[in-house]
Amino acid sequence: MRIAQIAPLWELVPPRAYGGTELVAYLLTEGLIQRGHEVTLFAVGGSQTSGHLRAYASQPLREMEETLHNDKTHCTVMASELNVLGDVFLEAERYDVIHNHMGFQALPFVNFVDTPVVTTLHNALSPEPVRALFLKNAHQHYISISRYQQQLWPQLHYAATIYHGIDLSRFEPNFALSGEPYLAFLGRLSPEKGPLQAIQVAQALGLKLLLAGKIDRVDQVFYDSVLASQIDGNRIIYVGELEHAAKVAFLRNAAACLFPVQWPEPFGLVMIEAMACGTPVFALRNGSVPEVVDHGVSGYVADTVEALTLAVQDYARFDRRLVRQKAEERFSAQRMVFEHERLYQRLVSVNRWGGNLWHRSSRNHPASPPMPLHLASDRPASQYGRPTASPADL
Repeated sequence: MRIAQIAPLWELVPPRAYGGTELVAYLLTEGLIQRGHEVTLFAVGGSQTSGHLRAYASQPLREMEETLHNDKTHCTVMASELNVLGDVFLEAERYDVIHNHMGFQALPFVNFVDTPVVTTLHNALSPEPVRALFLKNAHQHYISISRYQQQLWPQLHYAATIYHGIDLSRFEPNFALSGEPYLAFLGRLSPEKGPLQAIQVAQALGLKLLLAGKIDRVDQVFYDSVLASQIDGNRIIYVGELEHAAKVAFLRNAAACLFPVQWPEPFGLVMIEAMACGTPVFALRNGSVPEVVDHGVSGYVADTVEALTLAVQDYARFDRRLVRQKAEERFSAQRMVFEHERLYQRLVSVNRWGGNLWHRSSRNHPASPPMPLHLASDRPASQYGRPTASPADL
């Protein structure tokens, strides 16, 4: 198949450090190429791929933070993204399928092409104008990254639920800890990610806590006014934003990974990265957490910070080999690529046999959805090595 992947322009593909969406787009692109597909990646300049790269913007938008902050009209971002989308959809006939990772910005364009387009829901449908745009285009094909996500926005037409996957070969597990144990928190230092709650757990247990992640401009006040006074550089330590090798060392040597999210997290790559290192995940029951963490096996899911604290003190009872095994069974990049390949083939097949006649008419009648194309994310791992999907899978 000829496939177009549209990545956000905020980070490089793959990202140097933070950038979950960009990492997924990279792994998916490379995995599809390895399976014999022709893939074009639309991404920010400096991105890497073994396929065809269409580069836009001279640097990741995140690195232009000062320029964007002073651009009160947001023209810099809009012009950059429209440049990408204009080219993709002008050339839509060149591709068998287009995969949109950018978000709501692409939705209006989808209605003007006959090439099947699918959008992965990497982010929340907010603020309200964004939600309204999604609902106006509810008839389009969407991939949810957890089943919980579908409960949030049941109006959308879901073609599949596909859990994220990672390149497990890049995460070396540690099955025998040594030295002083510490807890790990990895993620943006923002209220919704729960760094304050992680600090509370560590302080209650008298354990060392290392926090790693970026501090966005919008979260600087939260960090300065709430977190900074708690970070003493001795027992509670902020180590900054980590690149991949340092992140793996950070996770694999931790006694436990804390994930006390305060919002309905749609997936949470941090959880599966920790599991890949053999490190159990202790999380609050929010969003997709119960789908990702096998309670009592790869980690513990609690309803309150107090219950989470009690669970963390027994971190040593978790079998780190079994934690890694769960990551291998459920969250490999190979599995993620295979499920996307099956979905693409299904979309192309339906489109080829006239299914897209509904798509064209739906611009005026969006209330009549097509037959669902749902694919589950619970197929046995042994089935992910097949080179192509068989007719039975379609």
